[in-house]
Amino acid sequence: MKHPKLRAVFLLLILPAAASASIWAALAIVLSVATGTTDEAAIGRQRHLAEMVVAKLQEGVAHDQESVTVWDDAVRKVSAGDQDWMEMNLGKWMFTYFQHERAFVVTPEGRAVYAFANDEADRKEAFRQVHDIVIPLAQKLRRRLVAGDENGVSDQVLSIGESDLALVNGHPAVVSVKPIVSDSGDIEQDPAHVYLHVAVRYLDGNFLSGMAQEYLFDDLRFTWARSDEDGRSYAKLKKVTGNDFGYFSWRPFTPGAAVESRVGPTVAMAGIAVFAAMSAMGGAVLLRSRHLQHSRSELERLAAHDGLTGLVNRSQFQRHLSQALAASLPGKSIAVLFIDLDRFKQVNDTLGHAAGDELLVAVAGRLLQVCAGRLVARLGGDEFTVILDNVCEEDVVGVCEHLLEAMRRPFEMGGGSISIGASIGVAAGEFGTAAQELTRKADIALYSAKGAGRNCYAIFGAHMDDLLQARREIEYDLRRAVTEGKGLELHFQPVYSADNGALCGAEALLRWSHPTRGRVGPDIFIPIAEECGLINAIGEFVLRETCLAAQRWPALKIAVNASPKELQNESYALKVMSMLKHYGINPEQLEIEITEGTLLDGGGQCQKNIEALRSIGVHFALDDFGTGFSSFARLQNVSVDRIKIDKSFVDRFGREKDGRAIIEAMIGLARAKGLKTTAEGVETDDQRMALKELGCDHLQGYLLSMPLSKEQFDKLVGGNVVNLRSTRM
Repeated sequence: MKHPKLRAVFLLLILPAAASASIWAALAIVLSVATGTTDEAAIGRQRHLAEMVVAKLQEGVAHDQESVTVWDDAVRKVSAGDQDWMEMNLGKWMFTYFQHERAFVVTPEGRAVYAFANDEADRKEAFRQVHDIVIPLAQKLRRRLVAGDENGVSDQVLSIGESDLALVNGHPAVVSVKPIVSDSGDIEQDPAHVYLHVAVRYLDGNFLSGMAQEYLFDDLRFTWARSDEDGRSYAKLKKVTGNDFGYFSWRPFTPGAAVESRVGPTVAMAGIAVFAAMSAMGGAVLLRSRHLQHSRSELERLAAHDGLTGLVNRSQFQRHLSQALAASLPGKSIAVLFIDLDRFKQVNDTLGHAAGDELLVAVAGRLLQVCAGRLVARLGGDEFTVILDNVCEEDVVGVCEHLLEAMRRPFEMGGGSISIGASIGVAAGEFGTAAQELTRKADIALYSAKGAGRNCYAIFGAHMDDLLQARREIEYDLRRAVTEGKGLELHFQPVYSADNGALCGAEALLRWSHPTRGRVGPDIFIPIAEECGLINAIGEFVLRETCLAAQRWPALKIAVNASPKELQNESYALKVMSMLKHYGINPEQLEIEITEGTLLDGGGQCQKNIEALRSIGVHFALDDFGTGFSSFARLQNVSVDRIKIDKSFVDRFGREKDGRAIIEAMIGLARAKGLKTTAEGVETDDQRMALKELGCDHLQGYLLSMPLSKEQFDKLVGGNVVNLRSTRM
């Protein structure tokens, strides 16, 4: 290039422009390739996350339902048609905690006995809107229940269910149907007549905003169709039939394109600017990728841990136990501890579920402290478990004693202290032992610990299987005795005036003559009756026989014991009133004995029944007075007419220095409150004379008479009865 002007143009303009263009083009190509790859990776991660959320959508709603549908209380309350209970636990609570906008309880005939609609729509109209959706799902589920189909049930999924996607009240929604079943297995249910719980979770509104906020989806929407021209990403939702239902749609995150648009004009200016922009782009991509990875890790963590306490959940506990057994050392054992909190239900009933949750978190912290380095899990409710690796029996005993001591210490909550305690069942196994067999034995041992009085531990032994079988046989025979009315009868222990020794009443005591076991004590069969749901039927039998006895001895007051579970029944007072009217019994002739456990009813139903019956003249006595941890405090506001001094205090006469002083204080307190007193277990003349001197009103015990049959009591009565009008018992 010889022409000076052309050379100048070439050197000053063309060459620099070409060089600059080449550098810009090279950087632009590199930038374009890099940003395109980055965008594809980011879009792919978002789509994968959305598909995972969609896949877990229906399963998540069903899992939420199991918090209230696999529950003995739910079976009882729904069967009883308790609308207030269902409103609080199956409707409002499910909306508050899980955002289920609508909920229904459906009978075997397909009727809704309860309906909840958060948008305050007419509840009958709310069920009509989902009727054609729910009924096919309910029919399919009921067929599976009748056929005994448990496909899909696992340690995490406690019951079968059916669900589908549908349009509800103009909203796309998940409709999930679950059976309301017993969690303990103690309630017998006919699969064909199980009540069903229906949950409806809208897929727009709060659900979309929550999903967008948690997983960082931009402009997340639900749409019925997709468009390939709007540049949005889609995740497909399918119905059970396989048909398309709709899509979740969002504006994809494209960090590369955003960066390219900002840094493109500056690429030609300086390599440093390009480098800085690329670094910023890489940082942005890395930050978003890490956030997406953290969200995925959090989902995986939640699937393996309890959401309240953060402890390992049931499924992970089983996995860890299997691994521990497979890796156990020769001569060493793997021990499983099943821990059940004592009196936890009383905390929930009296202080509320929030306090119960706070207590569970505190218990978990204390377990982790005692069992540092061990695997601690929460199985559900107030049940926890611990795995002890490669231990001997001495190690296990030491851990159990430390745990019991830790659980006995009061928990400081809300400015006060709560005392609970715990029962522990232990089973040990070696290499080759099946995890399921070990947990079964630990569960049996826990049952044995509870039966031994709670606040203790029991290590599984072969005899426990026999004890459990014997308990099941007693339950079966007791159910048969109640149904057929054979073997159960009342005996009556006379009650005498302490002042003049006259017969003035009797306490009705239930006896069971077993055809092969002989006489079975009430201390054995009454707790079984309370656990298996027979206590109300037995209570009705006792009340009927007591009324018949009251007809025979109209001048005597007849006392009958009532279980706390009976008084917690809303219909108890009405049942007693109807029985008294049917047999023509003066209400003042009946006295109902209750224990301090009755006074721990947080819902107040026991007190309502007591007040209703006292209003017509029925009397109440507080049995075993002085043995509870707060009897004196509770006597300040309890509605009773009499206290019964427990035999353990009467026995202290002549043996313990403070025996007389304690009973004197009890009688003084009763008089100050205007209450009558009866001393139980009087067995010596010294006791009788001392009680009379202290001012006790009435006495009963073997010194005076042991319990008698109706026929024996007839002979005793004769002329030895003080008219109630002259000596009020």
